[in-house]
Amino acid sequence: MTTTPVRTREARAEAPGNDAHGVPLVSGTWIRVLAYGAVGALLTLASWFVLHSISLAAFNTSYVTRALAVGAAFAALILAGLAGWMWWRGRRNLLWEAVLSLAPAMLVLSLIGVPLAATRLYLDGIQVDQGFRTQFLSRMAESVTHGDMNYVDLPSFYPLGWFWLGGRLANVLGMPGWEVYQPWALVSLAAAASMLTPIWHRLTGSLPAAAGIALITTSVVLAEVAVEPYAAVVGMFLPAAAVGARRALAGSWPATIAVMVYLGLSATFYTLYTAVGALTVVVLALIVCLTERRWWDTIKHLLVIGFGSIAIALISWGPYLRKLLSGEFDAHSTANHFLPEEGTYIPLPFFELSIVGLLSLIGLVYLLVRSRSTTALSLGVTALVCYFWVVLSMAFALLGTSLLGFRIEVLLMLIFATAGVLGIAAAVEEGGQRLYPERWSARAKSTATVVAGVLVCAGTLAYAQQIPEENQEYIDQAYADTDGYGERADRFPADAARYYADVVAFLEEHGRRPNEAVIYTDEINFMAFNPYYGFNAFTSHYANPLGEFDRRNEELVSWAELSHSDPEALTQAIDASPWRAPEAFIFRGDIETGTELKTHVAHDIFPSQPNVRYEGLFFNSEAFGEADWDMEQIGPFVVVVRK
Repeated sequence: MTTTPVRTREARAEAPGNDAHGVPLVSGTWIRVLAYGAVGALLTLASWFVLHSISLAAFNTSYVTRALAVGAAFAALILAGLAGWMWWRGRRNLLWEAVLSLAPAMLVLSLIGVPLAATRLYLDGIQVDQGFRTQFLSRMAESVTHGDMNYVDLPSFYPLGWFWLGGRLANVLGMPGWEVYQPWALVSLAAAASMLTPIWHRLTGSLPAAAGIALITTSVVLAEVAVEPYAAVVGMFLPAAAVGARRALAGSWPATIAVMVYLGLSATFYTLYTAVGALTVVVLALIVCLTERRWWDTIKHLLVIGFGSIAIALISWGPYLRKLLSGEFDAHSTANHFLPEEGTYIPLPFFELSIVGLLSLIGLVYLLVRSRSTTALSLGVTALVCYFWVVLSMAFALLGTSLLGFRIEVLLMLIFATAGVLGIAAAVEEGGQRLYPERWSARAKSTATVVAGVLVCAGTLAYAQQIPEENQEYIDQAYADTDGYGERADRFPADAARYYADVVAFLEEHGRRPNEAVIYTDEINFMAFNPYYGFNAFTSHYANPLGEFDRRNEELVSWAELSHSDPEALTQAIDASPWRAPEAFIFRGDIETGTELKTHVAHDIFPSQPNVRYEGLFFNSEAFGEADWDMEQIGPFVVVVRK
């Protein structure tokens, strides 16, 4: 007589090709992921239009918007709690599933969309890094090719996936690239957040637990990295990708395809998190090979993941790599020349005095206690890879660069917070029966489940309502900066950007149109709003290595010097440039007083912090002779354009 061994739900879930209930993987999960992502995106976009059609007070001058944001987040969490309770009680239908899947998108809209409802700009306005990102999106709104954000006739060095898609949304909505930044950021964050619940439902077998992970993940991302939406949407999926990778390496082909697609697409969005994910997959493959002795099967799945993801990534990276391998350029990158103070310590989120800190501590205990389960092992290995990356980044300072290890902190928070939710779910389901089996009645288990659910929802609310405050500086800047229409959302007087429209009009009078002409200016905001090509980038850190930033800087310095030493030779020197010469310059100065025309070039001074030094360049206005150039005073700007 033979008996069938009894397997736990986790064991059934970890069998290759099975879900948490031992059911073979089918296309239903993929359909749900795509469907809820699309619904979350469409609802967020529609809500964005509604929010911007009504009159709300500016976030930096009133508490009204903040109150509405927190109230909306509370409503989202109440609905999620109700749906989770109904699902747990056995009333499992599409309505409650949809609520649990879309609740994270409601948090995105509530905690980021509502605070920004009275401004056209996104978090941090148009400041520094956000200026470069806006410039990139403005370029992609004008082109469906791999064009660089700044340099003419060069493929993009930075991953263009998120920006290219945003450009297509701009085309559909008939909006300029800079203006679509806010709705596209919200839509992409909401879409990603809506995909999390069905993914984790497949991985855990519990829809309420999956929704809890999705809500916590969304909250952490909104608090820590919402200012970089293209990075946020990649980081959201990393813990799930790690768990899926372990199952893929154990023989699951659906998981293999999912991880392959994730790594491939993430490489077209944000390469840092892709590198961490890829390294995690390799380490997991090594562990499987050493512990399970299934070398060929594991390597076979690893190769499919590797080559498949590379093929997807080449959609974005192919044109740049082809140009680079041609050997025609003196290419150097300083993109990693950045080490702020937060990059000098090792993140330990489980010791922070916060809701996420407490949840991370529970997660740490869960990872240690359940280290033999594939889910805990996958998350634990991912955490170790992240710590390895952080420490290695510190060591790379000796080589004159870094690995941007400070940006890994949010991944560690996501990993430990996810483990924390899994730990709470495991404690509720199994803990009582193991500790007090004779006393753990059905009613006691029901009460424990309710208590755990209420605590999770309350904790999420306590953390979520702090998100507008965490982002307050960024939100305030979105209201204080002048937008592309020359207006400030807080109704205070606009800065010099209000003259940009006049500058563009003057350039267009001379046939110098956006997306066609090459100009030089140190006005990054002008280039962010108006997609002209730049003769040089603003800093080497965001410059395409194929653009030969340092050599162009030297050219600009020589022109400034020549404008004083031999003014009549300046035009000829500009025409003789080895790159396409600027057809216009935008300086600061005053024609009537005869002062010199001022601009700046940037120099990388890493390892110093700040890592950029700006050098003022002064051009002699008399060097721009009337025979070849037209000159116009527009506000504080002197615009010089080639006839």
